[in-house]
Amino acid sequence: MSRRHVLRGLGTMMSLPFLESLGGKAFAAAAKEPVKAPMRAAWLYIPNGVNVKEWFPTGEGTSYELSPTLKEIERHRQEFMVVSGLAQDKARSHGNGGGDHARATSTFLTGCMPKKTAGSDIQLGVSVDQIAAQKIGHLTRLPSLELSTDGQRSSGRCDSGYSCAYQFNLAWKNETMPMAPEMDPRLVFERLFGYGAAGAKGAEGARRQRLQKSILDTVLGEAKSLQGKVNGNDKRKLDEYYSSVRDIELRIERAEKFTASLPKDYPVPEGIPESYEEHIHMMFDLLTLAFQTDTTRLCTFMLAHDGSNRSFPQIGVPDAHHYLSHHESDEQKLEKIAKIDRFYMRQFGYFLDKLKATKEGDGNLLDNSMIVFGGGIGDGNRHNHDNLPILLAGRAGGTWTPGKRIVLPGETPMTNLYLSMLDRLGVRAEKVGDSSGVLQVS
Repeated sequence: MSRRHVLRGLGTMMSLPFLESLGGKAFAAAAKEPVKAPMRAAWLYIPNGVNVKEWFPTGEGTSYELSPTLKEIERHRQEFMVVSGLAQDKARSHGNGGGDHARATSTFLTGCMPKKTAGSDIQLGVSVDQIAAQKIGHLTRLPSLELSTDGQRSSGRCDSGYSCAYQFNLAWKNETMPMAPEMDPRLVFERLFGYGAAGAKGAEGARRQRLQKSILDTVLGEAKSLQGKVNGNDKRKLDEYYSSVRDIELRIERAEKFTASLPKDYPVPEGIPESYEEHIHMMFDLLTLAFQTDTTRLCTFMLAHDGSNRSFPQIGVPDAHHYLSHHESDEQKLEKIAKIDRFYMRQFGYFLDKLKATKEGDGNLLDNSMIVFGGGIGDGNRHNHDNLPILLAGRAGGTWTPGKRIVLPGETPMTNLYLSMLDRLGVRAEKVGDSSGVLQVS
């Protein structure tokens, strides 16, 4: 069997994780060269800037001192690096007036200036994930995966005369076509494993979900026949994988039961958990499975759009996030912003936990990933687009050495980092937006 063994059944397509027994070490020995796990890349976006005094560390190199916010992921210190000095010049006004939130989101992965319009004549540029998808997307079942917790908006007026398309989409396939993200875990689950049960309502939807469950039962049952053909490590890996799939499915079902009990006109789509934290966790779990099974190698995840006015009563912050970001140096507002920053950092830590716990070859999934975590605004009160809060996690197949802080010259284009990432993905690109050269990250 090939390493990328695929199980199919009546519309269900399910890829298995990297298994040494099915084309790993034995094949490598025969070929006298190692079998490399695929490289993955994900870009995770947080909105509205940060409390810079609490977020940014001091010092540089391996001896830098963690900030209060970064201490939330201290257990992963050797798995991430802090990169200071990156900027997104095209997020600045350049004579177009207000709209920093729309520009922050739209330029984050494109490095291009969005055309200021609230109409249908939107214009931007191709995002780094889609540049990669054009070259390596054919290697996986899904060329790329786009996730969000804020839903889809591709039209209407949002920020100071900018179309909502700029503010609610990170990924852009071309200058005029954003890649709409998915916020419903059920729909993401079905893209990875499913039959399309979420596409129907009522009795038909229930029938499709029963069929989907039957298909998954059958496919997973057949997959267990592999247990007699793989070694002990792979048996454990398969058990963990089956458990992960079932756990996510059960959590989605619980979310749907909650939705069914709400008042008729309550605006919550099916499959979305009541808890924002659980929603994020479920999306990270699905993303981990997508990477683990090589269903896709590229993902963007907007944890919230820039300008988001979400409140966080669960952590003692009932105020709207965007409102707080205009803090005017008010200490109480700054402390609330720091609480929100720590909340998002804990979610990032959860994702790193999942990737590290997923074994692959002689290491884990995080070893073969490049994860960008951050946003397009530094201080929300100033709306500055330089010295952005950016973390890089993973080891990029051994080409990144995390556990340090890199301090770059001011105004280093964020897109220079993306050229470096594309190189590691095996994608040749002359430019990404306003890039000026390949950032040497090692």
